[in-house]
Amino acid sequence: MEMPEPTTTEAANRKWNPLHVVRAVLIWLARSPLRAFIIIFFLSSAAQSFYLMNTPEGRIRPRSLTGIEAIAASLAEHGEYADPYIIDTGPTAHVPPVLTGFLALTYRIFGLTLTAGYITWIVGNACYSALYAMLPWIAGRLGIGKQPGVIAGFAWAFVPRSPGHGEALAALMLAVLLVACVRRWHAPRLSAIGSFLLGMGWAVVFHVQPALLPTMLGCMAFELWWSKDRRRWVFALIVVLGAALTCLPWAWRNYAAFGEVFFIRSNFGLELRMGNHDGATADAEVMGELKNYRHPSDNYGEARLVRDLGEMEYMRRVRAEAIDWIKANPGEFTRLTAGRIVHFWCGPLRFPVVAAGVSALTVLAALGLWYSRRIATIPQIAALIIPLLTFPLVYYITLYMFRYRLPVHWIILMLAAAAIWHWIGPSRIAHKLLSETPRGCILWGRRFRGRTFRRRLTSERHMAMPEPTTTRPGDRRRNPLHVVRAVLT
Repeated sequence: MEMPEPTTTEAANRKWNPLHVVRAVLIWLARSPLRAFIIIFFLSSAAQSFYLMNTPEGRIRPRSLTGIEAIAASLAEHGEYADPYIIDTGPTAHVPPVLTGFLALTYRIFGLTLTAGYITWIVGNACYSALYAMLPWIAGRLGIGKQPGVIAGFAWAFVPRSPGHGEALAALMLAVLLVACVRRWHAPRLSAIGSFLLGMGWAVVFHVQPALLPTMLGCMAFELWWSKDRRRWVFALIVVLGAALTCLPWAWRNYAAFGEVFFIRSNFGLELRMGNHDGATADAEVMGELKNYRHPSDNYGEARLVRDLGEMEYMRRVRAEAIDWIKANPGEFTRLTAGRIVHFWCGPLRFPVVAAGVSALTVLAALGLWYSRRIATIPQIAALIIPLLTFPLVYYITLYMFRYRLPVHWIILMLAAAAIWHWIGPSRIAHKLLSETPRGCILWGRRFRGRTFRRRLTSERHMAMPEPTTTRPGDRRRNPLHVVRAVLT
C-alpha cells in the first residue's frame, strides 16, 4: 500500500525538528559503542581538565594529616601501613589498600608535591571519564539499550568531580563485573576458570570498596535461584574460592599486624558509633560542621586511646558502645536510619536544589526500571536491582555522605536515561528491541500500534515464528502488514 508523499513544508519541518535531530544523533552514536566511548571520553576529559585548571591549588596539593593520604605518606616514607589519625598510632587497616597503594607509589616518586596531587586528580577523573564513556556498551549489555547509555554518559560527562576515595574505580569495576555476571547467567554452560576469575574480580573490588560484599552475595544467590541446577553450586563455590584466595594476602597482613582476621577494613565499629550517638544527625557532613562526634582523626583523646589500646581493641570498644546506645535508644536509631535512607536516595536535604535534582533522578530511575522490564531479561533486571538493594545497606545503619552512592550512581543515571529514551525514542526502536530480545525474557503486554503483543521466549532460543502461507508475490507486497514489517526491518 503506497503512502502519500509528504509536502515540501512537512518534509522541511520533519528534517529540522529538534527532537528528530536528537533521536538521530543518539541512534548514530549507539550504533558503535567504540565511537561513543571515544567521543564521550574526549569531551569528559576536556571538561574535567578545564575544571582542574580552575581548581585552587590548596585542594589539589596532598595533605598528609589524616586518613588515606596519611597512610600513603607513611607507606611511601617509612614502608609502614600505619598512622591514619591525628597522632602516630601504629599499624592500621582503616582504609582499603588499593587506592592507598597507588597514592603511596605516587608520593614515593613525586613526593608530597603539587605534581603528585595533579596526577591523583587526573587518574581519578580518567576513571570517571572511562566509566561514563562505557555506559552505552554497559547499558546495551544490561538490557536497557545503548541509547540510554549515551544519554547518561553525555549528561554526566560535564559534571565537575574530585578524585574521592576510590569511588570511580569501584564503580568501573562493578560495571564490568555485572556485565560478566549477566553473561554468566545467560550461558548454558559455565567453566571453572571463568568462575575463578570472576571471584578474583570481586575480591579486587573489595579491596577498593568493601561495602560491595553484599552485592556479590546477592548476585550469587540470584544465580543459584535462577539456574535451578545443582551443578551451579559447584561453580558458585569456585567463585567464592577465587575471592577468598585473592583476599588471602591482605588477610595475612592484617593477621600479622593485629593477630586477628577480619574483612578488609577494621573501622566498622567507629563508623557505627559516629552515626549513632546522642546528638547524631543523618548527614555526616552536618555532624562534621557541628563537631558533635568523636573520631581519632580530629580528637586527641580518641587518638591516644587508639595508640594505647591498639586499633582492634579500640574498635571493639567503640562498637560495643554503639550497640549499647542502639539498644537503649531504638526509636532514635530508627529515626536516624530512616533519615539516612532518605538522604541516600533524595540527596543532602540541607541543599534543597541539589536534593530536588537527586530526588527527580531517583524517580526517573524508578520509571526507567519499570519500562526496562519490557525489553530486558530477568537476569539483566536482577543485575540492575541487586546493587541498588544491597550496596547501601551498611550506610543505612552507619553514616551518609553523598559520595557513598557514587559506586552505584551510574546505574541510577542509566535507568533515568532509559525513562527519557522511552518518552523521546521512536516506537520502531522499541519494536526492534522486542523482536531481538535475548533468550529467557518474558515480555508482558507491550502496547504497540494499538495491539498487545505477548511473547514468551524459551530458555534456549527464540520461539520460532510461523512461516507465512504461500501466496503470490503481488499479494504479499499489497498486504499492509508485510509493508510495515519490511519498513521496520
